[in-house]
Amino acid sequence: MGITINGRLDHKSGFVGLVMAVTGILYYHTLMEAKKICIGIIGGSGLGDALGAETGEPIDVETPFGKPSADIIKLEWAGLEIYVLQRHGEGHTLNPTEVPYRANIFAMKKLGVTHLIASGATGSLREEIRPGDLVIVDQVIDKTYRRANTFYEGAAVHVEMSDPFCEVMREWLLDASKQLLGKEIAVHERGTYITMEGPSFSTKAESHMHRSWGGDLIGMTCMPEAKLAKEAEIAYALIGLPTDYDCWKPHEGEGLELLQEIIGNLKKASAAGIALIKKALENISVLEQNPSRSHTALALGIWSDKSKISPEYIKRLEVLWGKYFE
Repeated sequence: MGITINGRLDHKSGFVGLVMAVTGILYYHTLMEAKKICIGIIGGSGLGDALGAETGEPIDVETPFGKPSADIIKLEWAGLEIYVLQRHGEGHTLNPTEVPYRANIFAMKKLGVTHLIASGATGSLREEIRPGDLVIVDQVIDKTYRRANTFYEGAAVHVEMSDPFCEVMREWLLDASKQLLGKEIAVHERGTYITMEGPSFSTKAESHMHRSWGGDLIGMTCMPEAKLAKEAEIAYALIGLPTDYDCWKPHEGEGLELLQEIIGNLKKASAAGIALIKKALENISVLEQNPSRSHTALALGIWSDKSKISPEYIKRLEVLWGKYFE
């Protein structure tokens, strides 16, 4: 029989499985104690500008998966070292499918990022989630089908995704949001983000289907970004920025008027998201005192016989998993 760990069946059997499980748990706690906080931010250009990215240092990072969407900007905020990346590139030239997600996350890992804050525009699938609000996302449904969604194509690596977003970071952001309530920022404590391929938006039938699935937000960039962050052992949290009610609810305006309304809602949500991130960065003690489980996502996730993985392939992805081959 296998061994049950945290409610899950370990596929190794007998004494060997027990030793591996115990070793993994001990390794988990050892690594968690040694983490130094380094914050990365992925979002629109406005977010970086608000943090002073124009005065930061642009860094050109090479990865095995090509170049990131744009140069990553290194800057300091509230005494912290922060790395900021425009997901869609300079001038928003990359559509959601073409974003180099693997290169983006690999580059952040290479720079030493331990905690990643992401933001992204979405449609709202719920009446109570109004355009211009913020949502600290806690679940995701992945409907993408054209994107490379793993780093590990040369090995069997299975990370736990039952909770795709770091709970420590979610609580950290929610704590910060409570200090902003007086500024009329509506923050929803949880929400399920459905990631569609795009670049076209949903049909009405699809929008109603997404609502019936339990979706709260519809967007195009959460996946595979969140999954890759987990594979890279980076704690990841997502702030959803609702811009409209998708097409399940009839819009009052149309044409240019509707577009202007959506842009206005995006600006409102983005400003609120920036305020939330700034407030959270003022105090990272929650992150320092409560290590994220994401930081050891691979401790029991590499199922391949390590002796059978080629040294060249191990070296290629050393930034991600090198510590497990020492």
